[in-house]
Amino acid sequence: MAPAITLAAEAPKLSAANTGFMLICSALVLIMTPGLAFFYGGMVRVKSTLNMLMMSFISMGIVTILWVLYGFSLAFGTDKGSFIGWTSDWVGLSNIGLTELWDGYTIPVFVFMVFQLMFAIITPALISGALADRVKFTAWSLFITLWATLVYFPVAHWVWGAGGWAFELGVIDFAGGTAVHINAGAAALGVILVIGKRVGFKKDPMRPHSLPLVMLGSGLLWFGWFGFNAGSWLGNDDGVGALMFVNTQIATAAAMLAWLLYEKIRHGAFTTLGAASGAVAGLVAITPSGGAVSPLGAIAVGAIAGVLCAMAVGLKYKLNYDDSLDVVGVHLVGGVIGSLLIGLFASGHGQSTVEGLFYGGGLTQFWKQCAGVFAVLGYSLVVSAILAFVIDKTLGMRVTEDEEITGIDQAEHAETAYDFSGAGGGAARTAVPAPADTDAKKVDA
Repeated sequence: MAPAITLAAEAPKLSAANTGFMLICSALVLIMTPGLAFFYGGMVRVKSTLNMLMMSFISMGIVTILWVLYGFSLAFGTDKGSFIGWTSDWVGLSNIGLTELWDGYTIPVFVFMVFQLMFAIITPALISGALADRVKFTAWSLFITLWATLVYFPVAHWVWGAGGWAFELGVIDFAGGTAVHINAGAAALGVILVIGKRVGFKKDPMRPHSLPLVMLGSGLLWFGWFGFNAGSWLGNDDGVGALMFVNTQIATAAAMLAWLLYEKIRHGAFTTLGAASGAVAGLVAITPSGGAVSPLGAIAVGAIAGVLCAMAVGLKYKLNYDDSLDVVGVHLVGGVIGSLLIGLFASGHGQSTVEGLFYGGGLTQFWKQCAGVFAVLGYSLVVSAILAFVIDKTLGMRVTEDEEITGIDQAEHAETAYDFSGAGGGAARTAVPAPADTDAKKVDA
């Protein structure tokens, strides 16, 4: 019998289709940051609207430059001790060929780089929702710079970088349950424990000033999240990206409905804020798990996240910490739920053959998920609190009490979100004098 002939695997070739798909996904992920800005901007009071928008937009500037200079190299460069990466040729993106392919895939390195850049941009922006009304813009900008360098870039390497300890352990995080949402939510908790509560917390009404803006922002997030999730498979040659796309829609719908049902039972009403928050909770929870679960599993993940996140947002009043816009309740809790449920609902028919407890796989994957979840949570919480403490003791993290009461928009940006003094505005109208007769019932209109 003639000896078997082993053929060398054909080297991957650049795919125009996958490259175009990933560029579109990158743009979709970028639009999530302005979407987040509107979502947060509508949830604050009028006097903080512009500051909330700017806290997201400044991340698009700062993190882009950091990513080009050294962030991409730290996150995805050659592994150094399972903790961080480094490839000197990637510093400043100076020695990357235009058609050089990303590690075993059919897209250029530049395309993978810019796709991951959009993740790096939105992650610190997520933190800002917990700090509404009270943080100096210069302090926030410095915090973003340090936090991205010391927390996001290393954690991204742990989870997604070849050689990163969580990657090698087998922790499943399809698109950022640990690296993005738990990371940002834990950071938010660490910072607010250092800087304290807003003036008037639990005393003054702090209702959203524009629920239409909130709904617009959540809609943009939902739309952009398809690129965030489906794009993370870096192509769709085997259908896994399509599964993730479908599961993203399913889980988001289930979470929104579950949140609204809980809200109706608990508070007696279906609110627009609840619908928007429920949708975001579902998006967060399916982000790590959507490539591993079936569509029925996605319903379970979304419904569980919708109820538990709705319950979690009320804890800030019981535990007395001021998470202004529920970053901890939605992103931290939602990220933990979505990441841990992989250990229960992984079907073995998606991104890998790993099976969760309910599919006969035991608890092996669940414990791996626990390791990734609590390592990221603890690291981000501690380092973020230290950064906030150092900045607070040097530059100062908070505006003055008078500036907070007057409005951080005017104090930090010398602008206001709405001008009511122009022609046709309410302030320009002349009030009709009241009738001299005090008995209004006798006045003939």
